[in-house]
Amino acid sequence: MIDKLKSLSKDTLIYGANTIVGRFLNFFLIPFYTHKFLPAEFGIVAILYSYIAILNVFFSIGLESGYMKFASTLEAGTKKQNFSNPFILVLLNSLFLSALIFVFSSDLTGLFQISENYSYLIRYSALILLFDTVILIPFAYLRLHNKAKSFAGIKILNIVTNVILNIVLISYFGFGIEAVFISNLVASVVTFILLLPVIKSNIDLRFSRELVIELFRFSIPYIPAGIAANIIQIIDRPILKYLTDDKTVGIYQANYRLGIFMMLVVSMFEYAWRPFFLNNAKDPNAKNIFAKVLTLFVLAASFIFLVVTVFIEDIVKMDLPFGYNLIGKAYWAGLSIVPVILFAYLLNGIYVNFMAGIYIEKKTKYLPLITGVGAVSNIVMNFILIPEYSYMGAAVSTLISYFLMMLGIYFVSNKFYRINYEYKKIGLIFASLAVTAVLYYYVNMSFSISWMAKAVFPLLFIILTFLSGIITKSEIGKLLPALKKRS
Repeated sequence: MIDKLKSLSKDTLIYGANTIVGRFLNFFLIPFYTHKFLPAEFGIVAILYSYIAILNVFFSIGLESGYMKFASTLEAGTKKQNFSNPFILVLLNSLFLSALIFVFSSDLTGLFQISENYSYLIRYSALILLFDTVILIPFAYLRLHNKAKSFAGIKILNIVTNVILNIVLISYFGFGIEAVFISNLVASVVTFILLLPVIKSNIDLRFSRELVIELFRFSIPYIPAGIAANIIQIIDRPILKYLTDDKTVGIYQANYRLGIFMMLVVSMFEYAWRPFFLNNAKDPNAKNIFAKVLTLFVLAASFIFLVVTVFIEDIVKMDLPFGYNLIGKAYWAGLSIVPVILFAYLLNGIYVNFMAGIYIEKKTKYLPLITGVGAVSNIVMNFILIPEYSYMGAAVSTLISYFLMMLGIYFVSNKFYRINYEYKKIGLIFASLAVTAVLYYYVNMSFSISWMAKAVFPLLFIILTFLSGIITKSEIGKLLPALKKRS
């Protein structure tokens, strides 16, 4: 088991280095945007990117997941056909949809909740969708073939290009919010060019009828499931805009992005987790390994949740170069939503863990139901809570949705691929987290405490986990040397 955990930790560290560097480079734009744009302007950007996220599902039609499943097993078609068939299908579909959006951009402004003056931003969005979709299969190829360094390098270059162009266009050429879309488009084109060698070396114009049928059978459920998942992530912005205004959306978006600290953990884990469980599904000890992975993930994510929750206000208000803060002062009113978003991402990470059984047993037909329940609850709760609690209502709605999805995928996955998770240890982790968090909020509301005093609370959580026997000395003795050697 230790060897398997070492392998997963190695890939997680590589993807993690890429994800952390990349996301923080991208996150650097948040203080930049929130000092350059008014909340109402930033709200327009948030609204359009919300619709881009929803449309991504219609462009990719779930074939990235289908590719990873069948390219890992080669149940049908040749190795090149397993790459080419989904790639060509995604390319043709993306070209068609992008052309439609581009041509009818002026007629779509109402649907996208923006003024007709911004119709040109929809055209940029159509091109971004095209290039971001056609690179999905090549990136999946790099992940599946353990080319983590190539994957990481190209991803980071994409983000560096995006960040630099944003700064140059806005600071030196006086561009407005259109710079956000232009920079994204150029970065996506550069990424596509860098991935051309992967495409060229794997392309095969012959179609395998059997493979295409299997691909669609496996992938089609991802369309409604993907729509529902994206609704959970971004539908709160359009609803918030409908019930309030662009300024409120801008404040919510800036503070929602502070959830990056937990999103990084989930993202870097997910990149390594999917190919890991697919490649190790036939291992006799697989279920025990998967159970241990969940315990370690919950422990690490809970610690990060607590650290960020305790220090987030100090981090945000810290003075940065050029007179900046992490987000502009006009956005500080929304800081209260950050712990809610962090915990929502933590639950999403547990959801990602539970996906192993559905993938391995090819039960993706249940995903639309699971994510659909989450999406419906999100929409309903947003309309109930936002009028009373504004952006806090939107944050809580997201948390409720992820909780319901986590429960749904647990019951379905465990029905077909039963794993005896370490329930007692996971329960003790959450109990330790709850005790520490409640104590922190009580002390923080009663007294004015320094950031040094706040450090006591993460330390208390660590002590409680040791006292509870969640991680034993023998496990640490086995894991730490292995992880050091791998990293």
